[in-house]
Amino acid sequence: MNDFDARARTWDDDPIRVERARAVADTIARLVPLDDMMYCLEYGAGTGLLSFALQPRVGGIVLADTSAGMLAVADAKIAAASLDEDLRVMKIDLLEDPLPEDRFNLLFTLLTLHHIPDIPAILDKFYEMLIAPGWLCIADLDLEDGSFHGEGFSGHRGFDREALGKLVEAAGFVNIRCDTAYEIPRMAGGVLHHYPLFLLVAEKARR
Repeated sequence: MNDFDARARTWDDDPIRVERARAVADTIARLVPLDDMMYCLEYGAGTGLLSFALQPRVGGIVLADTSAGMLAVADAKIAAASLDEDLRVMKIDLLEDPLPEDRFNLLFTLLTLHHIPDIPAILDKFYEMLIAPGWLCIADLDLEDGSFHGEGFSGHRGFDREALGKLVEAAGFVNIRCDTAYEIPRMAGGVLHHYPLFLLVAEKARR
């Protein structure tokens, strides 16, 4: 059992997580021309907070994650809400497993990218999984001093927006733009910090 499996049952109990998912969903809706025909994938979906917030504005969504515990909670929520025709879960590691056959109009992530070691590789996977025209939305932390996760965290300490934008462009995306979607309040070292959460939006254009 990994750390996310262990935390899955109580994940949605934190109102900040619920609030930030709604804020990111609203920012996506402002920056992307959503419609009810869009077929979407959320990578690193966890319990599905962001997908549930976006579901009324798009078509079907695949909730993909590497954590079986998180996906079990998401699946139970889908069943309880009778959304089986609109949402489904998929356990997959895009850097290790074969890509699914499905292709998507919109692919989005929330606080997932900073856990992924090989950013260029995952961006290439994202590009391949999108149809053209298609949209990529990445919500993640601005560069921070390491206090967000604390000692022992081996992932990225957030991202410089411009540098990440260049990596996204190198993967083939165009019309890249960023906006602040939310500020995450969190105690670190006895001090209340507010960590900016950006939303990067990019397009896969027809060629």
